[in-house]
Amino acid sequence: MKVFVTGATGYIGGSVAERLVREGHIVTGLVRNEEKAALLKEYGVEPILGSIDDHDILTKAAQDADGVIHTASADSEGIPDVFIAALARTGKFFIHTSGSGLVNDGADGEFAAARRLTEDSYFEPIPFRMNRIKMNRTIREAGINLGIRTIVIVPSMIYGRGRGLHKESEQIPAIIRLSKQLGAAAYFGKGLNRYSNVHLDDLVDLYLLAIERAPAASLFYAENGDASFKEIAEMIARTQGFDGKTVSVPMEELIAQFGDSGRYGVASNSLVEAANAHRLGWTPKAPSLVEYFESLREHETQSHT
Repeated sequence: MKVFVTGATGYIGGSVAERLVREGHIVTGLVRNEEKAALLKEYGVEPILGSIDDHDILTKAAQDADGVIHTASADSEGIPDVFIAALARTGKFFIHTSGSGLVNDGADGEFAAARRLTEDSYFEPIPFRMNRIKMNRTIREAGINLGIRTIVIVPSMIYGRGRGLHKESEQIPAIIRLSKQLGAAAYFGKGLNRYSNVHLDDLVDLYLLAIERAPAASLFYAENGDASFKEIAEMIARTQGFDGKTVSVPMEELIAQFGDSGRYGVASNSLVEAANAHRLGWTPKAPSLVEYFESLREHETQSHT
């Protein structure tokens, strides 16, 4: 099978592309320059030079492949429309990568989520995430009306080392960087807000399973547990050299430094349940978030002995 991957140098896309190559598939990946193209070739991905704004290049790459996996941005407005137009009435698959930030609330460090949302649960989205909601709906409708096997995968907070050119996720490494600046592991406000999480290896398993089994217009949350941001800070404090010290960052400072994306990314509740993925046969096997942090501590300890 030939698969076109956007974001093939990124954390998710690179890991999915590397796994597809390992399993014997032909993978093409979008890259901006020759330097990154050479790096893609090293792990077996055929580079296609261009940017996410080059719609003609995207269209041809999609039509030349058996399916498309779009991981370049959960909020890349207009790009899914390019792939929908390119793949209409072909029966090929199109996997769009969203993110569980679509169920964020405005809790500002408080715990305000009474339940974990499944893919069928009703919720009232915050205005900041409405574009993401609309994009996902458009993609799924194309699976019903336009003869494409559209699939939306919605990862929660991802952890684990990447296989592609980018080895780290966004939220947890950003918290660790901020913690290093502060000299203690950071949480935000009271830090009681909870976020679902998933190991990258389990997430990659879901992509491959979706290619194999998912019906058109599918939506899959990806999670295997959850933690509050204060609990995450405590994990960081134990394992990243902060001697157990944590510190609360006031919401005013968080918003002033990182804006709404920071506010909703680390001070909201985002609790989801991967009901559809489990029905598909997805069984997470990778270490939990606690186990992952403990493995980092063990690795750090061994490297200094």
